[in-house]
Amino acid sequence: MSKNYLGIDIGSISTKAVIIDEQNKIILEKYIWTEGNPIEATKKVVKELENQVNEKKLNDFINIVGVGTTGSARKLVGSMLDAQVVKNEITAHAVGTLSIYPDVKTIFEIGGQDSKIIIIQNGIVVDYAMNTLCAAGTGAFLSSQAQRLGVEIEQLGKIALESKTPTKIAAKCTVFAESDLVHKAQIGHSKQDIMAGLCKAVVSNYLNNVGKGKDIQEQIVFQGGVSKNEGVTKYFKEATGKEIYVDKNSHLLGALGVAILAKKSGIEQQFNFNISEQNFVTLGQECTGCSNNCEVIIVYKNGMVIDKWGNRCENTKV
Repeated sequence: MSKNYLGIDIGSISTKAVIIDEQNKIILEKYIWTEGNPIEATKKVVKELENQVNEKKLNDFINIVGVGTTGSARKLVGSMLDAQVVKNEITAHAVGTLSIYPDVKTIFEIGGQDSKIIIIQNGIVVDYAMNTLCAAGTGAFLSSQAQRLGVEIEQLGKIALESKTPTKIAAKCTVFAESDLVHKAQIGHSKQDIMAGLCKAVVSNYLNNVGKGKDIQEQIVFQGGVSKNEGVTKYFKEATGKEIYVDKNSHLLGALGVAILAKKSGIEQQFNFNISEQNFVTLGQECTGCSNNCEVIIVYKNGMVIDKWGNRCENTKV
């Protein structure tokens, strides 16, 4: 039987999962909302993959022997799934992208609540930057503004392409952007021009903050949920004067990368889909082992401790 590998990228907004084969091809994939509960999101996404296996009658062909996790909740999910590999998003996204675009030099990534840029030379990450402190220029920012305008977020980019004169939006701060957007609408700017202005502002904010001082070279690959927004992609091309590549699986490249890393680890262990039937609980507890008073996170599976982290020394008393 062939071997397969599971990769899960769990962020604050969305959870992505893929099952790949030994040639790094995505066999099955699922994208769901995290909804502030990474434990339930993980159980749900694994169950959804199991349902796909059953529906497509792949039970005799899917043989998962490796698991990798990435994203903001990677450590927690890694403990839940007994993952062989737990990697940061920079590494996972770089590996996933390089598997499809071996000549990539720059990765633009804009997710739900953060954004990042990754600079690659000769297949190796040499520089990167992340923005996790401000929501301006992220998917959550675009989603909230689309809602304010009464537009489905999936349609925002398409409608923005209809504009000939994008409205100038002050988007360095979410609060200022919302105020400016309301003002521009009140004085008569069209919905198309305002949405184009939002897309253009996201690009400007990204390049002037996350991308500031970075050596942006081609080949450039744009990924993350916002890469599905055609308006943002258009203005990235316009601002850089370069071609911007958006893969059909651009939202899955972190999950793909960590699945590949699980395969490369060479550590094999049979994975069982029954994770959805297990009971997981996390508990934050202050350690009394020394004066650091670290907050230690304890993970329980069916009432048994399976992992803990957060202590800065060996004197853990929790």
